[in-house]
This record gives sequence, C-alpha cells and structure tokens, in this order.
Amino acid sequence: MDDIKGITKSDGLDTLMKRFPTNVGSFGFDPWGYNAEGLKSFLGIGKIFYEKYFRVEAHGLEHIPPTGRALIVGNHSGQLPIDGFLLGYTLLMNPHAPRVCKAMMERFIPTVPFLSSYFAKIGGVVGNPTNCKRMLEAEEAIVVFPEGSRGISKPFKDRYKLQKFGTGFMNLAVIHQAPIIPVGIVGCEEAIISLGNPKGIAKMLGLPSAPILIPAVWPSKVIINIGEPMYFDPGIGHEVMLERYVDDVKDEVNRLIQKGLKERKGIFSK
Repeated sequence: MDDIKGITKSDGLDTLMKRFPTNVGSFGFDPWGYNAEGLKSFLGIGKIFYEKYFRVEAHGLEHIPPTGRALIVGNHSGQLPIDGFLLGYTLLMNPHAPRVCKAMMERFIPTVPFLSSYFAKIGGVVGNPTNCKRMLEAEEAIVVFPEGSRGISKPFKDRYKLQKFGTGFMNLAVIHQAPIIPVGIVGCEEAIISLGNPKGIAKMLGLPSAPILIPAVWPSKVIINIGEPMYFDPGIGHEVMLERYVDDVKDEVNRLIQKGLKERKGIFSK
C-alpha cells in the first residue's frame, strides 16, 4: 500500500498546499473556480473520513503522472460522490506526485444551492466536452466516471457490475493524446445502499435518479487500485475504434475492481 501521510495541524495544511502545482490568479481562483482556501477544509474533513471512517488503502499511486494532461477513469457507485471525494483526497496526498485534479460532475449539481460552489472550490467542474477540452489543453489531470448517473443509481443487487461507459472521454483522450489512468474502487457500493430507483419520480423532480435509500452511510472498507497509463492511437478513422478503446478501458477498470474485492478481507475490516 502506498504511504499517504495525513496532516494534523493547520500550519501543516499551509505547508502541504505549497506542494500542489496550480494555476490560480491573484484572487486565488483558477478559471474553473478552484480555490486553495476552499481546498483546506476538504483536506481537514477528508483526513477523518479517509483514515478513520473508510480506512482507505490505495495501491498504484506511482502510475499518476506528476505533471501534464491525463484522464483518471474509474467506476462510480454509492448514490453520493463518496468515491470521487476519496479518490480526490488520494491524489492530493499522493507521496509520489500530489496533484489537484479536476473532477467532472453531473450537470444537475450546479442547480443545487451551496453544493455547486463548494464542489467548484475543490476542483469540481460540470462534465461537458468544452470544459474537458479546455482543461486538457491546460495540462490538467481530470477525474472522469464514464458510467455517470447510471453507476451511482444502480441498486445494491447490481453492485460492482459496471454500467455502460460513455465514449466522450475516449474521443477527447485520443484527440488530445492524453493518457488514461484506470482506477478500480471497492467499498463505496456498500457505503450507501439503494433498494430501487423509481424513474417516474426522478423525471418528475428533474433529476437523473431518485433512489430509495437506507438512511445511513456505512463505514465500509475502501480499496483503491490505480492501473498503469493506457495510450490510444489517434490515427485516421479512430472514431471507428472508439467503442473498442472504451471496452479496453472498461475491462481494465473491472480487473482492478476484482483485484480490490480479493484484497479486501471484509466489508468492515480494518
């Protein structure tokens, strides 16, 4: 397991913040709303949930490039973006190359008061091709969950069954020659349990999903496995190959999930 050291003092946070290469303006914000001061609260809260509550183990952090564009692609689950928060904290605390990564978030999140501004401060960006293109051109590392709401809204009985991956991330990766870093996350499926997802209610509320949940966030053991970078040929006619390329990434993410399931001794193990 990679050694991710936590921060215990506020002055430690200031020291840690200097390790993160970020492109912020004179007011402390970057073009997508990231703010260093906002990230400090995330680091403080993240330490508790990461180390104590979910007891996260992270493997393969050496595969994250220290600089330059990259798409970090993982499975999505758990009804709430717990997996995104834990993966983001993992990348921030990476002992090999700490990075402030941007994360593609669902389009409905900006409509939620307070939540949208907080997500933006810690690196969340509305997931559309224009934003992703601009960030890759700015040499950002971007976290993408190609299952989208299909992943987080599936019922508990379908846990660890990958849903359909969209192809948009792959098209951008090929065009901009960005490596794809596959990630398999185990544990968030059991953190929040869904008994069903009435599509009629979701449509009425204007949401991508409206799951029926057991009202609890369980302290399940989380294991994050990060695979080696994957590169794809941008040759003529690459559009024809997109589906095959996406399947290759999906297969690798699934392999990393299965690896994590074998490594985990129990849902509530230490």
